[in-house]
Amino acid sequence: MSDQDKRSTIISELCVAYWMEMETVMNYIACSINLDGVRAEEIKSSLQADIAAEMMHAQLLAKRIKTVGGIVPGSASFVSRQDSLQPPKKMTDVVSIIKGVIVAEDSAIAQYSKIIQLCDGFDYVTQDLCITALGDEEEHRREFMGFLSEYEG
Repeated sequence: MSDQDKRSTIISELCVAYWMEMETVMNYIACSINLDGVRAEEIKSSLQADIAAEMMHAQLLAKRIKTVGGIVPGSASFVSRQDSLQPPKKMTDVVSIIKGVIVAEDSAIAQYSKIIQLCDGFDYVTQDLCITALGDEEEHRREFMGFLSEYEG
């Protein structure tokens, strides 16, 4: 693969990660507002705190896309993919939100891991950005795995 092809592939995968982060922000906002009940308060607070981190990831990805020669996509390019993180029919269904967050974090972890591999030996700055974001996503996932254990345990 030529350097230009590799760069194009990295930009494409950065755009995927960017949209994943933006969709996560939208869904975390919706879920943190829509959830009801006493049991929901800690989950809502955690989601609200994570919104800033996910938005920061999206902004860093956008800057990197531009820096490496890509164009940050606008909303017309957006395709939703987070079916598991849609607001539940029952607004007190905290467990479905927790499980949806875990699925979203798993997807982000997989995407960042993919980009890290693509960048190895080629684009260390993008690789470093994705390693940092991967660590953040792993922490978010661990937190929600703890919530799930508590709710199902």
